[in-house]
Amino acid sequence: MPDITLTTLQSLKQSGEKIAMLTSYDATFAHAASQAGVDVILVGDSLGMVLQGHDSTLPVTTAEMAYHVASVKRGNQGALIVADLPFMAYATTEQTMSNAASLMQAGAHMVKLEGALWLAEPIRLLAERGIPVCAHLGLTPQAVNVLGGYKVQGRQEAQARQMRADAMALEQAGAAMLLLECVPSELATEITQAVNIPVIGIGAGGGTDGQVLVVHDMLGLSLTGRAPKFVKNFMVGQNSIQGALTAYVRAVKDQSFPAAEHGFSA
Repeated sequence: MPDITLTTLQSLKQSGEKIAMLTSYDATFAHAASQAGVDVILVGDSLGMVLQGHDSTLPVTTAEMAYHVASVKRGNQGALIVADLPFMAYATTEQTMSNAASLMQAGAHMVKLEGALWLAEPIRLLAERGIPVCAHLGLTPQAVNVLGGYKVQGRQEAQARQMRADAMALEQAGAAMLLLECVPSELATEITQAVNIPVIGIGAGGGTDGQVLVVHDMLGLSLTGRAPKFVKNFMVGQNSIQGALTAYVRAVKDQSFPAAEHGFSA
């Protein structure tokens, strides 16, 4: 059992203390992140891009995810571990159950699924079977080919209305947490206030219950040399990676990150 549990995160939401979440993919970074006070470690399928060098997350397999989850578990010092179910790993009920079980057995405390209202049934089935779920709304990288690229989602009123409705429906289905990616700040704040579960943002402004970044991004490492608008380089002014990780947690907690320039307008 991790030191940080779902009950902890729920208490943080209720008290107004921000949740610091960061990706890690190996034991060393998991140890460093948890020592810095990161509440939640996300073993993201973003590893397909930052570790494997792919141009999207689509090539990542469940077996690869399980390998990295197990590595993170061995280095983690009390953070809650969330693991992405990768592309097409939850297309059928049988796949969803089997692949989620693999990640939980590898050491995850929660799995994350990308989608919209259609996630309600798999979330319900997983929650019934003791597997907590984080639902990922907004920009969902696994659907990049449908979305036509990495674009802000929810700027049109109909789209925003649907996202609000989806968030509430997925909470009702049993989602234990929401992640909003590249969503207008005002909409993300509305959704955060409309649901009772913790909401984590990335490119969603400061009105969510917490923040997540890809660890490589916040350390100023990039294969392309171009950082997304919502990223801040926390190595600036620090003389160690550990210092940068600690600075990130402090900035999330004191709400100096994200600043207005890291968010998007409608």
